Amino acid sequence: MSKRDFYEILGVQKNASADEIKKAYRKVAMQFHPDRNPGDKPSEEKFKEAAEAYEILSDADKKAQYDRYGHAGVSGNGRGGGHSGAGGMNMEDIFSQFGDIFGDDVFGNFFGGGQRGRGGQRSRGIRGSNLRIKLKLTYEEIAKGVTKNIKVKKHVGCNTCGGSGAKDKGSIQTCGTCGGSGQVRRVQNTFLGQMQTVTTCPTCNGEGTTVTAKCGTCKGEGRVYGEETVTIDIPAGVQEGMQLNITGRGNAGERGGSAGDLIILIEEEQHKELQREGLNAAFELYLSFTDAVFGTQGEVPTIDGRAKIKIPAGTQSGKIFRLKGKGFPAVNSYEKGDQLIHVNVWTPQNLTTEEKALLEKLNHSTNFKPHPDKNEKGFFDKIKEMFS
Repeated sequence: MSKRDFYEILGVQKNASADEIKKAYRKVAMQFHPDRNPGDKPSEEKFKEAAEAYEILSDADKKAQYDRYGHAGVSGNGRGGGHSGAGGMNMEDIFSQFGDIFGDDVFGNFFGGGQRGRGGQRSRGIRGSNLRIKLKLTYEEIAKGVTKNIKVKKHVGCNTCGGSGAKDKGSIQTCGTCGGSGQVRRVQNTFLGQMQTVTTCPTCNGEGTTVTAKCGTCKGEGRVYGEETVTIDIPAGVQEGMQLNITGRGNAGERGGSAGDLIILIEEEQHKELQREGLNAAFELYLSFTDAVFGTQGEVPTIDGRAKIKIPAGTQSGKIFRLKGKGFPAVNSYEKGDQLIHVNVWTPQNLTTEEKALLEKLNHSTNFKPHPDKNEKGFFDKIKEMFS
């Protein structure tokens, strides 16, 4: 089932401002909030779907990638923690990252405001930072798509304490100041009556628990610097400079906090014989003067092997032959480029006395005088045709 457009999910236009996107998300999220629709699975999926849309559209870099490449530009294709639909985010991540959206009004205190998760429980820890890595791909990998297993050096959860940062289970205590809620409520009497304000607990910094004895391995952070192998599905047709976003595979958070994102920057490995021109693959074919005159048959390299071509007699230098569908696929569409073969007639540079005499004799022949056909396309027309 194809994923819905993020702008459609939030009900905003592509040119919507950051504030308009935030308000739209808040409206949709409040409508389908699980606490308002208990046990309603479709509403919960729409709630997650809206959170995923907001996560992308509220981030300038991710939004730019989505606007340019669609879902493929911000997706790990459902592998390695990437978005795989509305279910790609869990409730803890949503409330941890976007809880402040629900805390702007009276509903915030009831519908999981601040960093509060479902069931009134506070999300633990501090979210990890995003991680950016470069990934170089060959033309063959770009054309077909590829699965890569990459070793990433980053902060990973501490195995000794399970990410809690505590020496043992007995070293984690409920915060005495907030009673585990992570929030402190203050009631003030005003001329309008009693006013209640809610602030982050200063003792536990909103985590709801305190650590009395730190883990000796991670020194209380709940994470250590290490290495993790990440599996990434690269869709066919990606381009140099394109970014793919994989949720939750960046640096691990502190003391059980959610992990950041892993951002993959695509680089293209230069092919030995081909060049990329948009969706097309181009090859420079050099012909001898006699092959151009008499015509010939030969092979040219393509992205996925070699192809036989026939060069007709009288082929002019600058002629462009096109092998349909032998180029690169487009991301998020069925469009596919072609293989372009640019003909270059090689002019001899070192001639013997005998060769010069033969050519001088031929030079006086009428057939060796340039007389281009009316339909012969000029250089600029060929360039326009090549990119059409």
